[in-house]
Amino acid sequence: MRAHTPETIRAPFANYAHAVEVPPGARLLFASGQLGITGDDHVPDDVGEQADLCFRSIGEVLKSADMDYADIVRINAFVTAREHLRPYMAARDRYVSSPPPASTLVIVSGFAREAFKIEVEVIAAKID
Repeated sequence: MRAHTPETIRAPFANYAHAVEVPPGARLLFASGQLGITGDDHVPDDVGEQADLCFRSIGEVLKSADMDYADIVRINAFVTAREHLRPYMAARDRYVSSPPPASTLVIVSGFAREAFKIEVEVIAAKID
Protein backbone atom coordinates (compact mmCIF):
# COMPACT_ATOMS: atom_id res chain seq x y z
CA MET A 1 0.00 0.00 0.00
CA ARG A 2 1.17 3.51 -0.66
CA ALA A 3 -0.06 6.53 1.28
CA HIS A 4 -0.48 9.82 -0.57
CA THR A 5 -0.35 13.08 1.37
CA PRO A 6 0.86 15.69 -1.15
CA GLU A 7 2.83 18.60 0.26
CA THR A 8 0.96 20.87 -2.18
CA ILE A 9 -2.26 20.70 -0.13
CA ARG A 10 -3.01 21.22 3.55
CA ALA A 11 -1.65 18.47 5.78
CA PRO A 12 -4.20 16.14 7.42
CA PHE A 13 -5.83 17.42 10.61
CA ALA A 14 -4.99 14.21 12.48
CA ASN A 15 -3.45 10.76 12.03
CA TYR A 16 -4.65 9.87 8.52
CA ALA A 17 -3.46 10.00 4.91
CA HIS A 18 -5.27 11.93 2.21
CA ALA A 19 -5.31 8.74 0.10
CA VAL A 20 -4.02 5.18 0.09
CA GLU A 21 -3.19 3.40 -3.15
CA VAL A 22 -3.96 -0.31 -3.30
CA PRO A 23 -1.80 -2.20 -5.81
CA PRO A 24 -3.22 -4.62 -8.37
CA GLY A 25 -3.76 -8.13 -7.08
CA ALA A 26 -4.55 -7.16 -3.49
CA ARG A 27 -7.47 -8.81 -1.71
CA LEU A 28 -10.05 -6.26 -0.55
CA LEU A 29 -12.25 -6.50 2.54
CA PHE A 30 -15.21 -4.15 3.02
CA ALA A 31 -16.30 -4.30 6.65
CA SER A 32 -19.72 -3.17 7.80
CA GLY A 33 -19.91 -0.49 10.45
CA GLN A 34 -19.11 -1.77 13.92
CA LEU A 35 -20.81 -0.37 17.01
CA GLY A 36 -19.63 -0.03 20.61
CA ILE A 37 -21.40 -3.09 21.97
CA THR A 38 -20.17 -6.24 23.69
CA GLY A 39 -21.08 -9.80 22.73
CA ASP A 40 -23.65 -9.86 25.55
CA ASP A 41 -25.31 -6.63 24.31
CA HIS A 42 -23.76 -4.22 26.84
CA VAL A 43 -23.30 -0.69 25.48
CA PRO A 44 -20.97 1.38 27.68
CA ASP A 45 -21.92 5.02 28.17
CA ASP A 46 -18.33 6.23 27.62
CA VAL A 47 -17.59 7.04 23.96
CA GLY A 48 -13.93 6.04 24.36
CA GLU A 49 -15.01 2.59 25.52
CA GLN A 50 -17.46 2.38 22.63
CA ALA A 51 -14.71 3.34 20.18
CA ASP A 52 -12.41 0.72 21.65
CA LEU A 53 -15.14 -1.92 21.23
CA CYS A 54 -15.61 -0.82 17.60
CA PHE A 55 -11.92 -1.32 16.85
CA ARG A 56 -11.73 -4.61 18.74
CA SER A 57 -14.66 -5.90 16.66
CA ILE A 58 -12.93 -4.65 13.51
CA GLY A 59 -9.83 -6.56 14.61
CA GLU A 60 -11.86 -9.76 14.84
CA VAL A 61 -13.35 -9.19 11.38
CA LEU A 62 -9.86 -8.55 9.97
CA LYS A 63 -8.51 -11.67 11.71
CA SER A 64 -11.26 -13.76 10.10
CA ALA A 65 -9.90 -12.66 6.72
CA ASP A 66 -6.26 -13.31 7.70
CA MET A 67 -5.65 -9.56 7.97
CA ASP A 68 -4.82 -7.14 10.76
CA TYR A 69 -5.02 -3.43 11.55
CA ALA A 70 -1.99 -2.70 9.36
CA ASP A 71 -4.08 -3.78 6.34
CA ILE A 72 -6.69 -1.02 6.85
CA VAL A 73 -6.61 1.41 3.93
CA ARG A 74 -9.72 3.47 4.74
CA ILE A 75 -11.76 4.30 7.84
CA ASN A 76 -15.21 5.88 7.86
CA ALA A 77 -16.25 6.90 11.36
CA PHE A 78 -19.47 8.44 12.58
CA VAL A 79 -20.02 10.08 15.98
CA THR A 80 -23.12 11.72 17.44
CA ALA A 81 -21.46 14.83 18.89
CA ARG A 82 -18.43 17.03 18.44
CA GLU A 83 -17.17 16.19 21.95
CA HIS A 84 -16.81 12.56 20.85
CA LEU A 85 -14.10 13.42 18.29
CA ARG A 86 -11.13 13.29 20.68
CA PRO A 87 -12.05 9.99 22.39
CA TYR A 88 -12.65 8.43 18.97
CA MET A 89 -9.32 9.67 17.60
CA ALA A 90 -7.46 8.45 20.70
CA ALA A 91 -8.92 4.96 20.21
CA ARG A 92 -8.24 5.02 16.47
CA ASP A 93 -4.62 5.99 17.04
CA ARG A 94 -4.10 2.99 19.34
CA TYR A 95 -5.08 0.65 16.51
CA VAL A 96 -3.93 2.14 13.20
CA SER A 97 -0.42 1.77 11.88
CA SER A 98 1.98 4.09 10.13
CA PRO A 99 1.53 5.24 7.49
CA PRO A 100 -2.04 5.82 8.57
CA PRO A 101 -5.05 4.93 6.41
CA ALA A 102 -7.28 7.38 4.59
CA SER A 103 -10.07 8.47 6.90
CA THR A 104 -13.34 10.37 7.13
CA LEU A 105 -15.03 11.41 10.38
CA VAL A 106 -18.63 12.64 10.31
CA ILE A 107 -20.98 13.92 13.01
CA VAL A 108 -24.42 12.34 12.63
CA SER A 109 -27.74 12.86 14.40
CA GLY A 110 -27.90 9.31 15.77
CA PHE A 111 -27.99 5.57 15.24
CA ALA A 112 -30.63 2.83 15.43
CA ARG A 113 -30.33 2.74 19.22
CA GLU A 114 -29.92 5.95 21.20
CA ALA A 115 -27.18 4.43 23.38
CA PHE A 116 -24.76 4.22 20.44
CA LYS A 117 -22.43 7.20 20.08
CA ILE A 118 -20.05 5.91 17.44
CA GLU A 119 -19.87 3.58 14.44
CA VAL A 120 -16.71 2.68 12.52
CA GLU A 121 -16.38 0.92 9.17
CA VAL A 122 -13.19 0.04 7.33
CA ILE A 123 -11.82 -1.11 4.03
CA ALA A 124 -8.73 -3.31 4.20
CA ALA A 125 -6.42 -4.67 1.54
CA LYS A 126 -3.74 -7.34 1.62
CA ILE A 127 -1.28 -8.66 -0.91
CA ASP A 128 -0.85 -12.41 -0.46
